[in-house]
Amino acid sequence: MIIVGIESTAHTFGIGIIKASENSVEVLTNAKDSYSSPDKGMIPNEIAEHHKKVWQDVEKKSFEEAKVFWDDVDFISYSAGPGLDPALWQGYNIAKELSEKHSKRLVPVNHCCAHLSIGKIVNNAQDPVYLYVSGVNTQIIVFDGGKYRVIGETLDIGLGNMLDKFGRVVGLGFPAGPAIEQLALKGEYIELPYSVKGMDMSFSGLLSKCQQLIEKGVTKTEDLCFSLQETTFAICAEVAERALAQTGKKELILVGGVGANKRLCTMLEKMCLDRGATFYKVPMALAGDQGAMIAWEGYLRRDEKRVMEVDPHWRTDEV
Repeated sequence: MIIVGIESTAHTFGIGIIKASENSVEVLTNAKDSYSSPDKGMIPNEIAEHHKKVWQDVEKKSFEEAKVFWDDVDFISYSAGPGLDPALWQGYNIAKELSEKHSKRLVPVNHCCAHLSIGKIVNNAQDPVYLYVSGVNTQIIVFDGGKYRVIGETLDIGLGNMLDKFGRVVGLGFPAGPAIEQLALKGEYIELPYSVKGMDMSFSGLLSKCQQLIEKGVTKTEDLCFSLQETTFAICAEVAERALAQTGKKELILVGGVGANKRLCTMLEKMCLDRGATFYKVPMALAGDQGAMIAWEGYLRRDEKRVMEVDPHWRTDEV
């Protein structure tokens, strides 16, 4: 099957085209364009306008790279949620327009589940624990009883969003993750709040402490970046290890945009090695938001008769 996947949940608009069969996926193209800003974060209406502005160029690029035509396509899948409401609606309207123009059916999929399913197929994993770390989401997830189950998550703010908020405070622009990772290489450790509550995590107090230190002007940005990474990634590693111990599973997959951070991968890999588990990460091209994962999730959900448009609050464990 040839499937077109449309991603629009947050700052990235992407169109991926895949060739899929029951146990394999070939990414033919994964074209995308992302909103960025030197001095502010994600403004929902601005992001929706960005998607509206770039989608035709992204569509053209995707089909040129994939070397396919619309007649070759079996169906279109799109991110129905969760995400920013204006961005989701923009993506849905684009998907609907393409569906009507080319007479292709629409398959709505959950953005979070798409991160999980692409992580599993590209790593050929069997029964993993998922650590899902992106902008809004920081969750520990397992597949149990025929559906996904969230067994731990942030109680306040997602790790990616927290890093972006910190980045705005110190003038790193949006998205801030890559800049924080580079500055951290020059930093030294200072103690920051460490909050784990059972299987859940909390990051808002840590951000508040960083803001206080910045206002006092006594701490170098490099030291804050290093300490922020070390503390938050240790929190994620602790909860992930507890999930492996409690479930008895032997595989951990890191998914989501924050999974591109090399230090996070190193810490998780060492933790898994110490306890005899296998650590998997997702290739850079598939770690962040993009259309190929939406296409693959659409393939898996192709026979479900889900009637919906968008749902900004659609949780993984509601699928």
